[in-house]
Amino acid sequence: MNWYEALIFGLVQGLTEFLPVSSDGHLEIVKYLFGGIEESFLFSVVVHGATVLSILVVFWKEIVKLMKGVFRFTMNEEMVYALKIIVSMIPVAIVGFTMRDKVEALFVADMDITGSFLLVTALFLLVGHFVPKRDKPVTYGGAFLMGIAQALAVLPGVSRSGSTISTGLMLGNSKNELARFSFLMVIVPIMGANFMQVISTEPQAVNGVLFPLIIAFVAAFVSGYAACRWMINIVRKGKLGWFALYCILVGLTLIIFA
Repeated sequence: MNWYEALIFGLVQGLTEFLPVSSDGHLEIVKYLFGGIEESFLFSVVVHGATVLSILVVFWKEIVKLMKGVFRFTMNEEMVYALKIIVSMIPVAIVGFTMRDKVEALFVADMDITGSFLLVTALFLLVGHFVPKRDKPVTYGGAFLMGIAQALAVLPGVSRSGSTISTGLMLGNSKNELARFSFLMVIVPIMGANFMQVISTEPQAVNGVLFPLIIAFVAAFVSGYAACRWMINIVRKGKLGWFALYCILVGLTLIIFA
């Protein structure tokens, strides 16, 4: 991968990580258009790490407040919220530890697979768009169901933000609360995936791709920061239906023509 491919890779990841259109699916499309990228999984982990950093920057005040409450070691509001986030991480942790090889095997720039899963994302978004809007807080059970939706998003084409937020909407959760919870619940899983990739990657695997990795990381961070702020406003305004149409058009195009 050269530097301009890395730049495109990073920009696509950053822009699509928070928008409900599946960043992994779009990275698969980029791989397909460029004829395949050897270090695709390594690059995917690196740019995902960059978008996690953008989340930390956007929500740093909320994260600091949350951590202060947790370290009081009492069952306060922040501790309860943190426990719900932990519950939401259980499904994706199970998938990560038991099915990692099978998941990685799907990242082969197969447009039939990516297109089909984009249609799944569209279904999530359509259901979430049309369910009656309510204002319930996130419960432990709801956090676990959102975690299951997040676990499904390891598939290329299933949007993490789209599936988790739509699941929350189906459960009647507040749109304002969902934007924050959906983004915060992904921080530890992605950091864990980064750690697992670092300890399992041979040092020589990075040889010759360090500079493109840096380019991809910076591009993903900058575009991810902008997309994260944009997505917060989109969720609050309840305009996810348009992204369902986009996923349907792209998904069908990939299945029929690619």
